[in-house]
Amino acid sequence: MPAAARSRTPTLKITHGERVIDPASGLTKLDLARYYAEVAPWILPHLEDRPAYVRRAPEGLGGTVFFQEHPENTGLRGTDPALWPGHEPAFAFDSPGDLVAAAQLGVVEIHTWNSTAGAILLPDRMIFDLDPGDGVPWGLLREAALLVRALLDELGLASWLKTTGGKGLHVAVPLRPEEDYPATNAFSRAVVQHMARTIPRRFVAKSGARNRVGRIFIDFLRNGQSQSTCEALSARARPGLGVAMPVGWDELPQLTGSAHWTIATAVEHLRRQRADPWAGYWTSRQRLRPAMQTLGVRPGV
Repeated sequence: MPAAARSRTPTLKITHGERVIDPASGLTKLDLARYYAEVAPWILPHLEDRPAYVRRAPEGLGGTVFFQEHPENTGLRGTDPALWPGHEPAFAFDSPGDLVAAAQLGVVEIHTWNSTAGAILLPDRMIFDLDPGDGVPWGLLREAALLVRALLDELGLASWLKTTGGKGLHVAVPLRPEEDYPATNAFSRAVVQHMARTIPRRFVAKSGARNRVGRIFIDFLRNGQSQSTCEALSARARPGLGVAMPVGWDELPQLTGSAHWTIATAVEHLRRQRADPWAGYWTSRQRLRPAMQTLGVRPGV
């Protein structure tokens, strides 16, 4: 695990810690802050040097919940404006203190870009977000993730799995940061369109609730420039406060749902793990160009 994982737990300075964030479970603002403090050794390697957006619920899930892309007037750290001239900074989370400060402001979810601040226009990962429509049972979603993995394997791309903490699954593909966002977005679109053509009863390539009733939308739009995906180990602003959890492919049959873990159970699960199921992810930097050529995706087209 990267060096950022060895950070110390910060001292908590939380006001109104008794405020209930999630009425469904009774979990409070202090519970959320403690979660982010305790999960810091595991989540920081995913966040390190990566532009981020947040979803906030200052008054809890029963109040206003909103998405925020820029840290202006929050007191939270942001990315260096010089890295992307002409654009406002995104959030930056590189320490346990950053996480606790965010929880103090009611940040529940942390979403990140597919590129790091040091190479902001060259993504080093690609995400396939499997979003089930109404009527799709969990078992079919698990099978769908395996089908996506199988296609990626055929294209020479290893992939890693995580729950979303909501109702879907994410299939993550680490990349060598050499292709730009238009290229990775075009490739991911081609993958999704292939799946939808090959198994139209299972997959759909168009967003919208009407299009995916009984089917699974694989969201490739997360791979566009300045788009973001809920990061591994982020809490989710949903009843129960589920957690997006990195898992091994061999764990998939045992999962009961995407919110299998919550902020009340995730850290204990991580502490009991004998090995990091994403150990290979950290060192895998795959070239996308050969897979693009196989699918007939041309750069710049």
